[in-house]
Amino acid sequence: MSGDGDAGAAPRRPVRSFVLRQGRMSSAQQRAFDELTPRYGIPFARKPLDCATAFGRRAPVVLEIGCGMGETTAAIAQAHPQVDFVGIEVHSPGVGALLKRVGELGLANVRVIRHDAVEVVEHMIGPGSLAGVHVYFPDPWPKTRHHKRRLLKAPFVHALALRLAAGGYLHAATDWEDYAQEMLGTLTAEPLLANTAEGYAPRPAWRPPTKFERRGVALGHAVFDLLFRRK
Repeated sequence: MSGDGDAGAAPRRPVRSFVLRQGRMSSAQQRAFDELTPRYGIPFARKPLDCATAFGRRAPVVLEIGCGMGETTAAIAQAHPQVDFVGIEVHSPGVGALLKRVGELGLANVRVIRHDAVEVVEHMIGPGSLAGVHVYFPDPWPKTRHHKRRLLKAPFVHALALRLAAGGYLHAATDWEDYAQEMLGTLTAEPLLANTAEGYAPRPAWRPPTKFERRGVALGHAVFDLLFRRK
């Protein structure tokens, strides 16, 4: 980004929706990461992703942002072998866990990118190329001063909408009510999207509960699904 400021000033640091807490991988996760990344991993690149080449076929493509430990991604992919899933996750233990599940289940329809989702969408996902986007239980950044870090802000929602094919869907879920309200307002305000429900949507049967969802429910949180389609 160029500007009129001092040419010697430090570049402005972008606001990230995540903090890179790598943690420790288990030996099984590390082994899966090392052995399966060459097969199922896609390196970040500043050029459009050719999904037909990446998967070896032409099929509807769904992007999942924030795979966590991969249980939901793997379960949905196993139940929908006719769809290809590109998962984005920044944390290495989560990538290792997802690759371990993919390997154990023999899933051919999952690929993983370990990188910032905003940059992946900007550089690697072409307009109108997606059948769907999943954003399940993104970091709620509950403190008010951190709300600017929340992922589903208007510019990113617009970027996602542009990358959906006509009739494609954006499905989000959270157990933080104020974030759900913010999401609903942001998605409703996006002119390229239409709500499939009057407000929040019922949880689709094909979305299995996640670890974060179960944790939230145990704490007494309600769960909110939002399902919008590209006009």
